[in-house]
Amino acid sequence: MPPTDAGAVAGTAPAPAAPDTEPRTGPDTDGEASAPGGRAAGAVVATAAGDAGRDSHDDAGGDTDGDAGGDTDGDAGGGTDGEDTLDLRLPEEFRAEYRTEFGTLFAEPGGGGARRAYDLLDGVGDWGPARTPLGAFHLAPVRIERDLPVIGRWMNDPAVAEFWRLAGPRSVTEAHLAEQLEGDGRSVPCLGLLDGTPMSYWEIYRADLDPLARHYPARPHDTGIHLLVGSVTDRGRGVGSTLLRAVADLVLDRRPACARVVAEPDLRNAPSVAAFLTAGFRFCAEVELPGKRAALMARDRSLRDLL
Repeated sequence: MPPTDAGAVAGTAPAPAAPDTEPRTGPDTDGEASAPGGRAAGAVVATAAGDAGRDSHDDAGGDTDGDAGGDTDGDAGGGTDGEDTLDLRLPEEFRAEYRTEFGTLFAEPGGGGARRAYDLLDGVGDWGPARTPLGAFHLAPVRIERDLPVIGRWMNDPAVAEFWRLAGPRSVTEAHLAEQLEGDGRSVPCLGLLDGTPMSYWEIYRADLDPLARHYPARPHDTGIHLLVGSVTDRGRGVGSTLLRAVADLVLDRRPACARVVAEPDLRNAPSVAAFLTAGFRFCAEVELPGKRAALMARDRSLRDLL
């Protein structure tokens, strides 16, 4: 899945998917002050690696290389290099082979968020903790039966709802999570645990397999981030940008084939954009996405020690 103001960005949410696309780009969030609702005391018990959830807007996913457009020549917005991967469907024979060899690797339709042992992101649930100035941070893949109450509460925070558009009964958030959990593993929704306490929601996704790839020159294994900081007290004081940097580094450390982490926060979400910049992301270009005008951001493996 930016902000510097204390209530500024509640979270980055995905842009509404265009009618002819399937996966959605994802919500938006800001870095520091980005995220919705407050942390629910006791809502979700600290879990080791668990299961987690997926979509966000303001800070999640774009691409870029050098300037405004990553590896595009200046214009990061209109490339179609990755377009032929957008409608990729893993053949049933392929899925069956992995089920046979490794067990149930894909959540079955209607499984209510069954835990998935395989994804297209090199096992997010096994990435382990990241040490940050704030404490030990861990991404725990979402489990609907355990995590829906707290995530649903965050989505109903007005600051979050403005960008995520998932306010309403729990069934709205549940459908959003189930879409990812019952998919083919290209997007993994997660709870962010800081010293064991659930305090944020993340979506780690394959940007090169997402409709976002229609709007910039995607590279194989580009990985996108959507983030939502749940507690109001964690917004506007650098928490978002610190965790964005930590998660981007986790992606680059655990996914050797990934050359950059991308995001596409809503341009209106200034705190989120600021948080990404503070976290070492580059602004690449403005991109017109379904439902929002976004800032295409990228954190490059080759520049991680410089930014």
